[in-house]
Amino acid sequence: MAYLGDAIDAHLAVATGDDAELFRELRAAFVESARRQLDLLGRARCDGNWEMAAMRLKSLAATFHAADLIALADQALQGAPGEPAVLRNIAAALDSIEPTD
Repeated sequence: MAYLGDAIDAHLAVATGDDAELFRELRAAFVESARRQLDLLGRARCDGNWEMAAMRLKSLAATFHAADLIALADQALQGAPGEPAVLRNIAAALDSIEPTD
């Protein structure tokens, strides 16, 4: 899997220009929002909650053209609630883009 942050960073760079602080804030907000959906996926016990969290994650990823994260969200949509492999893969992808200072 390619470094997931490349697409996200490219879109944020266009939006923030030379403002490095704004770039970091928006990137951190993206990761926080994605992790929130991952948490909801992990706690989902029914198809409806699982699908809603997966669709929100997919939508967030699509906003930044993060194709790998979109694919992982699609895997979640095709899987059963609480699917451990899907949760691990999403967590690993998000770990790869965790903001650094």
